[in-house]
Amino acid sequence: MSKEFAASEAVKMVKDGMVLGIGSGRTVEVFLRKLGDRIKNEGLEVYGVPSSYQSHMVAVEVGLMIVDLFEYSELDLCVDGADQIDGDLNCIKGGGGALTREKIVSQASKRFVIIAEERKFVDKLNMPIPIEVIPFAYGYVRRRLSEICNCRLRFGSGKVGPVVTDNGNFIIDCDFGFIENPREIEAQLNSIAGVVENGIFCNVDEVILGCRDGVRILKR
Repeated sequence: MSKEFAASEAVKMVKDGMVLGIGSGRTVEVFLRKLGDRIKNEGLEVYGVPSSYQSHMVAVEVGLMIVDLFEYSELDLCVDGADQIDGDLNCIKGGGGALTREKIVSQASKRFVIIAEERKFVDKLNMPIPIEVIPFAYGYVRRRLSEICNCRLRFGSGKVGPVVTDNGNFIIDCDFGFIENPREIEAQLNSIAGVVENGIFCNVDEVILGCRDGVRILKR
């Protein structure tokens, strides 16, 4: 139910004619289906820029009009999930491998809102950080990463070999333990040639946490 509460609260933010950045994951799917109910019942026109094939397919199914950043370089609102959130509203994302496109649509939006279950909220980020890497640079990037953290290439369960993102790249998961300065690590990782993007998000405006009996809203 906590996903339902968070998604329902976020759906209230959507207004007729809005252009949304759409994240990925199970909680975002719940959000999209609830938004689809509003589109059907209220006749809303809502446009969306999906960050993954998963969210693209659900958005089409529920009645959003799919657009892209060529047409709309600035989006009204981005709604996404998170794997972990700290007290300063920094997040780790990318468990589903869509972190690069998720970061693009989040930064292209006037307002970036995270919806998540309350259990995702922690004092300090401490889970492995997903990093999207160009395959050509994999060996070099892995060597550089191994100097600063424990890292491993992510392998898929439905195919032989490594996970390949929607952009055709690999994912390396990097364990730094407890993260004291997320912004510093975000910049450090992105300074390595061959790293496309990493899963630290420090640009969140608001977090809606779904609880057992409602929501808890956190703002910067």
